Amino acid sequence: MAEGHQAVAFSFAITHEGLDVNFDFEVIRLIARSAVRSWRKRGLRFQTNLKSNFFPGSLRSLVMTEAVFIGAEKSGYDLTCGLTDKLIVHFPKDSVEYRVLCSAILGLAGWAGVIFSLRQLMGLLLKYHGWMYEERGAGRQVSLPTRAWFLAMQPFFRLFQPQLYSFQGMLPTLPVPSLSSTREKYLRSVRPLLDDAQYSRMEKLSLEFVRGIGQKLQRYLYLKRMWSTNYVSDWWEEYVYLRGRSPIMVNSNFYGIDTLFKHPTRNPAARAANIIYEALLFRRAIERSELEPIMVQGTVPLCSFQYERVFNTTRAPGIETDRIIHLDDSTHIAVYCHGKYFKVPLYYKGRLLRPCELEISLQKVLDDVSAIQPGEEKLAALTAGDRIPWAKCRQEFFSKGLNKVSLSVVEGAAFMVAFDDDDFNFDPDDHTQLDKFGATLLHGKGYDRWFDKSFTLVIGKNGRVGFNAEHSWADAAVLAHMWEFVIAEDVLVPRYKEDGHCKGVPECTPPTPIRLKWEMPEACIEKIETSYQVALALLNDVDLRLLAHSAFGKGLMKKCRISPDAYIQMALQLAYYRDANRFSLTYEASMTRLFREGRTETVRPCTIESSQWVKAMMDESVSKEERIRLLRLACGQHQRGYQDAMCGKGIDRHLFCLYVVSKYLEVDSPFLKEVLSEPWRLSTSQTPHGQTSKLDLAKHPDCISAGGGFGPVADDGYGVSYIIAGENLIFFHISSKRSSPETDSNRFAQQITKALSDIKELFGL
Repeated sequence: MAEGHQAVAFSFAITHEGLDVNFDFEVIRLIARSAVRSWRKRGLRFQTNLKSNFFPGSLRSLVMTEAVFIGAEKSGYDLTCGLTDKLIVHFPKDSVEYRVLCSAILGLAGWAGVIFSLRQLMGLLLKYHGWMYEERGAGRQVSLPTRAWFLAMQPFFRLFQPQLYSFQGMLPTLPVPSLSSTREKYLRSVRPLLDDAQYSRMEKLSLEFVRGIGQKLQRYLYLKRMWSTNYVSDWWEEYVYLRGRSPIMVNSNFYGIDTLFKHPTRNPAARAANIIYEALLFRRAIERSELEPIMVQGTVPLCSFQYERVFNTTRAPGIETDRIIHLDDSTHIAVYCHGKYFKVPLYYKGRLLRPCELEISLQKVLDDVSAIQPGEEKLAALTAGDRIPWAKCRQEFFSKGLNKVSLSVVEGAAFMVAFDDDDFNFDPDDHTQLDKFGATLLHGKGYDRWFDKSFTLVIGKNGRVGFNAEHSWADAAVLAHMWEFVIAEDVLVPRYKEDGHCKGVPECTPPTPIRLKWEMPEACIEKIETSYQVALALLNDVDLRLLAHSAFGKGLMKKCRISPDAYIQMALQLAYYRDANRFSLTYEASMTRLFREGRTETVRPCTIESSQWVKAMMDESVSKEERIRLLRLACGQHQRGYQDAMCGKGIDRHLFCLYVVSKYLEVDSPFLKEVLSEPWRLSTSQTPHGQTSKLDLAKHPDCISAGGGFGPVADDGYGVSYIIAGENLIFFHISSKRSSPETDSNRFAQQITKALSDIKELFGL
């Protein structure tokens, strides 16, 4: 049995006959193989870093440069402009061999100088963001600076082949906005939410802050920007995510869903095997830096820093703060099935198992009939409940013995896989099927996902899949990239036989999955049950509605000459006003990955212009022409807000960091305290797609994933995630709390549908 490997690899005993030494050669071989793999990965990582640090240079260009310099020296030509003669005096004698060596040294210096200059030039070019604010499309005139910038950028992509981390050292650092600009934008954003007296009070508070303590706090941010690669990201990760003591299930974790129009197999073991294999191909591409960096408009690279922690990563609980544990490598996955945990090896003799071989291992897990150990079935409820009880329980019951060994297997896995006992279905005529699918991915039963893992791959009984992801280590766009890669490989490449099993013939007998062992005393089981009750109350309060809007999509929005994202955000503003009879602070996530180690910034779609348009839509006396004019103004303002956020000119991350500094200095700021306590009753995010060239959505529109979603941010608010899935399809994931008398996800879905239709009718389409 595989459990036999728990025996020691080396032992000795002193007997009457002398020293008795025993070796377990199989374990020694496994350890040696692991060491070799580790050194190979270190070498690969060193090679990748070297390539990235010398991009756009390459080994080939260096060899060619050296060949030219040495060849010219041997042929009697001096390409060094006399530098060889000046350098040769420092050598023992003036000979052909030493002259060749001098030419080689000068060639290397020249090559390094050119590469350094090109990198500096690229860094300067990447600081230009004027292109972001220029309208694109037919009949639009691009400014001369942007055209010159675009032409200067082209050689870096046409002459060289950038890899995932090629631009990391050249990306600019996130700028610190001025206090006056942040104050002005903030006051403008809250004007629709405040009456005249409240607004006047906020004006005075903000002015006192800017003229007073704000200047001191701002100087500390300037200092932090000088010393760090990003003045926001580390504090954002720590204080927004890792220091949160409430459950991360629903409150922080998010989910992604399968493609709904393609269902390649109903065999869960086969589907899981292929998805796992494709995810590991993505991991390999990250490790080897073979992924192309994501490019905006095909020209501007985004920061790739977050890809480092997609795999082999877990969030470990702490009393005051959690921490992220990332391993350089992992050769197994952890699997939860029928209430039991397994370790499933991914390699055999250093080779990644093929899908047909992985299917054999996973089928053994599905067929396992061993009994569930006490406390094992609901163990993961600890990761779903409050963080402090989990931290104490981990320290008390999982710091030694079998529990420590088994926990290290789960936390050290490449990722988690959970086999569910239910089918995942999609019926266009019955939205409850899709609602259930999304809810299962968001929270499951409260104990069948390891919510601390970077992501848990969830497999339905009928072969449909999805994932649940922890949020602290990265943002949703990174997981969306991986998911798009996996779906493209799984759906477009013929990987299944007619009977639903994986294609191919096994070339080996894969290692047997290892059943994890737990020894949980009654006190530990009681703590697990307590966390489960917390998780159960939380998940039962979630009201999730998935809306597949198929009346129209991106195609019609473009006919209106309105940005699709702005179109949807204005529809959400109208829908929310009709639902709540008021305006509310609205959060839309925008990325700041144009800058090194950038994560997100907040766009505030509720603006003066959007509120004026919404009021016009509610006033029957306002003409259609006036409503269209106000809508275009609102969309234009929204676009400028989005552009400012992407270019490091946002409001909220700046205010957040000022607040953190004030806490460090133990300085009380009434303005910052009030700003940071404002509730986001409408939290929205667009799921990106089209991040991989493997999936051409124009040719395969039915291969798009249905996107993903998250829980509500405010107790009396909505969480809305959406993906513009095609020319005629948009998916909305709407969440709220059943305990709130002010919200109803199904009602809000109807309001969104009506708002989208009302905008369409404005343009007579």
